[in-house]
Amino acid sequence: MIRLLIAEDVRMVRGALVALLELEPDVKVVAEVGSGDAVVPAALEVRPDLAILDINLPGQDGLTAAAKLRSYVPDCRVLLLTSLSHPTVLRRALALPGTGLLLKDAPPSELFAAVRRTMTGERVVDPQLALSFSTPVDGLLTPREVEVLRLAAEGDDVRQIARQLHLSVGTVRNYLTAVVQKLDARNRVDAVRIARESGMI
Repeated sequence: MIRLLIAEDVRMVRGALVALLELEPDVKVVAEVGSGDAVVPAALEVRPDLAILDINLPGQDGLTAAAKLRSYVPDCRVLLLTSLSHPTVLRRALALPGTGLLLKDAPPSELFAAVRRTMTGERVVDPQLALSFSTPVDGLLTPREVEVLRLAAEGDDVRQIARQLHLSVGTVRNYLTAVVQKLDARNRVDAVRIARESGMI
């Protein structure tokens, strides 16, 4: 029996995942949580064989939760689910040893197969995500977006950035919004962290 922990913040999606996976005769969901912060405590309590984590969890994101899970419950394998395919996110995910990646809109048969393949020690990476991973990080942000993000990283607020770059406050906000979206970040602070880790700033 494969014992699963499911981490997904949207209750309806989490319920659907649990119901779907428990249709398989050799699968049992032993814990389900709605935030990244709850992953390790739940795993320490129930000791699952495999954790299926949404990358974009509230609190700790799925990547952070996966890294901690590997430290605290090393026997637990991890399969990350994502609807996004930004190269920066994929690089961070693939840097975690033994962690698989699957698109959220993959058909159920692929999810079942990914669970079983992960349990045999195989590293599962969705083919569409693998193609995205081959996209270079360089050039993901425009030079102006990098400039705006670099100033934000130095602690300048929107008005200060606007003054320094001779832009309107609205334009700076638009640049920062675009950066957050392109880097699949949760917010501006997260975007700065991702950009630093990827060597963009």
